[in-house]
Amino acid sequence: MNVLLKGTVDGIATLLVLPAFLLYSVGKRVFRPEKAFPGWSQLLGLIPGMSGVYLRRAFYRLVFARCQAGSWISFGTVFSHPKCSVGRNVYVGVYCCLGEVSLEDDVLIGSHVSIMNGGSQHGIERLDIPIREQPGSWPHITIGRDSWIGDRAVVLADVGKHCVIGAGSLVNKAIPDYAIAVGVPARVLRFRTGPGAVVQSGAPPVLGSCQATTTGPH
Repeated sequence: MNVLLKGTVDGIATLLVLPAFLLYSVGKRVFRPEKAFPGWSQLLGLIPGMSGVYLRRAFYRLVFARCQAGSWISFGTVFSHPKCSVGRNVYVGVYCCLGEVSLEDDVLIGSHVSIMNGGSQHGIERLDIPIREQPGSWPHITIGRDSWIGDRAVVLADVGKHCVIGAGSLVNKAIPDYAIAVGVPARVLRFRTGPGAVVQSGAPPVLGSCQATTTGPH
């Protein structure tokens, strides 16, 4: 019954966001998709409560390559690029700023988290050209399955699966699978272990089953 009710509400939400999606579809033909998209993300981010969660999920399901069931994108959170992917049972807290990212299944993102497309988006070598006009690089960022990013973290690089990133950390280099990393810049403290883990010397653990070391999304 609960599944049927959620499916019905999802269907209603999809109908409600269809006009927004159609307007976006027109806009991306007049402008580039990355220009037409952010305004809709910002607008939908202002809808509070459960209604906002359902409406955002419905819109992103139409736009993104993937936006799976059970995903929860909270109030005030905005995506800056339409080439994103949101996996099953992903949680994103309030007031997050997300670039071109892939959030794999069961990812938890705390509040006020910024996930940027690398730290070299603008060149700074020349002084005769404004920074905004100097070329940079924009790597696609992936947060691996079942990873947890703490509140107010800034992520500039890929995070592996089953990782924990401490609140307020700055991830400026790729984080390997199963790592717990904290600090500015983030450094790996240790690798997660749990029932079924097989740890080889000098290598991260391969987990048969992972148990979170904490219980909340923040």
